[in-house]
Amino acid sequence: MTTRADGVAPVLQVRNLSVAYQANRQWLDVVHDVSFDLWPGESLGIVGESGSGKSTAILGVAGLVANNGRVTEGSVTFAGQELVGASREVMRSVHGPGIGMLYQDSLRALNPVMRIGDQISEVFVAHGVSGDHMATAVELLTSVGIPEPERRIKQYPHQLSGGMRQRVMTAIALAMSPKVLLADEPTTALDVTIQAQILELIKQRATATGTATVLVSHDLGVIAGLCERVMVMYGGRLVEQGPSEQIFADPKH
Repeated sequence: MTTRADGVAPVLQVRNLSVAYQANRQWLDVVHDVSFDLWPGESLGIVGESGSGKSTAILGVAGLVANNGRVTEGSVTFAGQELVGASREVMRSVHGPGIGMLYQDSLRALNPVMRIGDQISEVFVAHGVSGDHMATAVELLTSVGIPEPERRIKQYPHQLSGGMRQRVMTAIALAMSPKVLLADEPTTALDVTIQAQILELIKQRATATGTATVLVSHDLGVIAGLCERVMVMYGGRLVEQGPSEQIFADPKH
């Protein structure tokens, strides 16, 4: 395993990851040979135009590729454990305390027929955490800046604004203080003011918990402001990576 000069090992190691989707009975490769390391507490940005494979690569890392897709080759190692080909039980144990996932479409990601408090509580129940989950849900909603959390936990997703739903998603993703947060364009559908608030929230919470963050975006300004290191994808391939200052000062692609 790769280590830094200070002896610290990467929390996430991706090697030669390729993902394909089935269409018209044929398998089409959409992500090719992607490799990177993610270090504890680091913020990594993945940029590229729409359709470049950013989101698919992240879903492949998390083991959340759609039913008509699959990881065709490569390795994803989290804290020394191989995730490609891992059982459903192993992936359930990793999602939450190990890897948190923050999606771009909160209205689709949240369950429309479950109250907000129940959806947050579900995270703790799934991992056998005891305690007053509703009280914890209120604390989490408070931590992400949602007013009147005691009232909000009784509401359904459609009763919240887009910004509030994204805050709820952030609370769920960070509820178990994961070692890695994968954020797939989490501010795409939000106005500029709310975007800034959500991104600052992700940064603050990740810093407070020591979480390493992978932020997927097509917005170069967002990546420049939040990420220490940048990867550029094009046509399903990783074409460039390096420190943010280097990439933006002297881009090769």
